[in-house]
Amino acid sequence: MEVILIAAISVDGKIAQSADQNSLEWTSKEDTAFFIQKTKEAGVVIMGRRTFETIGKPLKGRRLIVLSEVPGTVKGVEYVEEKPQDLVARLEREGVTQVVIGGGSSVYSQFLQAGLVTDVYLTVEPYLFGGGVPLAEGFHPIQMSLIDVTKLNGQSVLLHYVTDV
Repeated sequence: MEVILIAAISVDGKIAQSADQNSLEWTSKEDTAFFIQKTKEAGVVIMGRRTFETIGKPLKGRRLIVLSEVPGTVKGVEYVEEKPQDLVARLEREGVTQVVIGGGSSVYSQFLQAGLVTDVYLTVEPYLFGGGVPLAEGFHPIQMSLIDVTKLNGQSVLLHYVTDV
C-alpha cells in the first residue's frame, strides 16, 4: 500500500507556529489545490484529532479517518484508536491501495516511527517561524530519493520524495 505523507512546511521546517494554527492561514492556494487533488486521488485521509479540529468538517469526496483516543461525533468522520500498522493492515484488507497522512506532527511521527510511509510530499512555503511545531520527531533516520520538484507559484515549491525502504 502507498502511505503518502503530505505536509506544508515553513523554510525552517515547521508545520505551524502553534498546535492550534490552521495551515490555511499561511499556505498558498496552490498547496491547498494540490492537497485536495492528491487526497481525492487516494480516497482515504488519516489525520489526528487536533488537525481535524482546525478543519472542523469532513473532506468532500474522501474517506476521513481521525486518530483519536476520544470518540468523536462528527457525521462522515471515522474516529479510531488503532496503531498505524494495524490501521494500514485493516485498510489493505478492505482493498484500499493508497492513503494520505494529513497531519499533524504526532500522526506524522507515528507513521514514520512505524516505517509505513512510502512517499513524502512537502510544500515549502516562504515563511521562517523561528519556532513552532516540527514536521515529525522520534524516528530513526530514513533515506529518501527526490522524485520531483514543482514550483507551485512564484514563492512555493512542492518536493516529492520516496522512501528507500
